[in-house]
Amino acid sequence: MKGVALLRMLTGGDLRSIGRSEEVAAEVLANPPLFSHLIRAMGSSDPILRMRAADAAEKVTAHNPMLLERHKQKILSTIAAIDQKEVRWHVAQMIPRLSMTAVERKQAVRILNGYLEDPSSIVRTSAMQALADIARGDQRLQAVIRKTIERFTESGTPAMKARGKKLLTQLRGRP
Repeated sequence: MKGVALLRMLTGGDLRSIGRSEEVAAEVLANPPLFSHLIRAMGSSDPILRMRAADAAEKVTAHNPMLLERHKQKILSTIAAIDQKEVRWHVAQMIPRLSMTAVERKQAVRILNGYLEDPSSIVRTSAMQALADIARGDQRLQAVIRKTIERFTESGTPAMKARGKKLLTQLRGRP
């Protein structure tokens, strides 16, 4: 399948539907070189295409996170800067899947802290989860991230409070 045909599968409809993104994810998993088309589509001017490409990319990288590595700098810069909530919550899910240097981890934490100010509670909850995932892999960041999660656990939406309690238990090393 060519990239243009793949992306055509993600167009049409409205933002309330993921369309054929699961089918696209399966196609990309079977043919990984197509992944770069999803990354490019996440920067599209079409919000439906952006959202569905982000959804498919997240699904693909849940199974094959190494596909993100070639695109790490773009993800941590232009893609992370997209202000569309449907893209942001998928980016938040993908960021912890990157293998990052200490400098890149700091950049990722800055991005995710910015997402904590997003109007969307789904973006904020996804950012909390991503921060906790990053903290598990970096002892130096654990204390500051734990404090951030504590703050949002106290003041966030009911979903954020529930997620925050689970994340804090995990970060403290309890089951």
